[in-house]
Amino acid sequence: MRALVYKERLRLVENYPMPQRKEGEALVKVLKAGICSTDLEITHGYMSFGGVLGHEFVGVVEDASDKKLTGKCVVGEINCPCRRCEYCKRGLPNHCPNRTVLGIAGRDGAFADYLTLPTENLHPLPEGIDHTKAVFVEPLAAAFRILEQVQQPLLEEAGKAALGPKAEVAVLGDGRLGLLVAQVLLLTGCRLAAIGKHPEKLGILSKRGIKTALLEELKNYEKKFDYVVDCTGSPSGLETAIRLTKPAGTIVLKSTFSHNKAGSVDLTPVVVNEINLIGSRCGPFPKAIEALKRGEIQVEPLISGIYKLDQAVEAFGFAAKKGVLKVLLDMDSGY
Repeated sequence: MRALVYKERLRLVENYPMPQRKEGEALVKVLKAGICSTDLEITHGYMSFGGVLGHEFVGVVEDASDKKLTGKCVVGEINCPCRRCEYCKRGLPNHCPNRTVLGIAGRDGAFADYLTLPTENLHPLPEGIDHTKAVFVEPLAAAFRILEQVQQPLLEEAGKAALGPKAEVAVLGDGRLGLLVAQVLLLTGCRLAAIGKHPEKLGILSKRGIKTALLEELKNYEKKFDYVVDCTGSPSGLETAIRLTKPAGTIVLKSTFSHNKAGSVDLTPVVVNEINLIGSRCGPFPKAIEALKRGEIQVEPLISGIYKLDQAVEAFGFAAKKGVLKVLLDMDSGY
């Protein structure tokens, strides 16, 4: 099969070995897949991964242990836990130390004609969500994870603003994930502002009625927000988020980057101002699928280009350019 492989360099392999599904897994024919910041960072050393890249996808199940899935159009959760360790038994499978992660750690990914995943990771798509929109389910689920982590009724009882109409909230970063996160947070009715570098990207959110601001206006927003979500993908993002957050406020970190980009951050204000730091990663697929089905999230304006798998190396080069949002790979499967 064809596969986009990263091992010291990025290259398209025409005769890569087909994945062999194990018991409890499904063989999925990939239809479309999305290039995200994590994929780009892997090519700079993040996670020290070598193999087939890609973890945002939509596909059709060709064979599965659960025969009810055969022929279904699906998206899939990327973490594959052992289901035996302490973390798995505690209901934290995404933190299983023995897990493989699709296209990121120990498991070939979605930039290929086929992939395998445990059947329990797969979510059949309802009618009304086309393949292009379905590619966004994985990153959109990551955006909904924020609501699971901070939308707690007890916050108001503790004198803190819950993530709702009374909360001042900022999304820092106007890239692929930032634009999705802002749309998800808009659903809470919070007092939302999106802060970034690119007027044309922020314009996508302005059309949704979201207040926007450029980084150069930062002085107007220091210590203004109860919650700041860092989606910059930059080491400087946390330092900026600290400046924007009220005392006793909360910063949600969404940024990941390779170690060779990491810098030092003065965390003294975090201690002095008693700021809460929350790391946030993968999220609930059902909520993301439902939001797309209802049309609550607009993803089409985020698409900067669609390439065939045979053009995958070129697509990566385009995705890495400044100002580019989501780039998709179309496997030209005929579905």
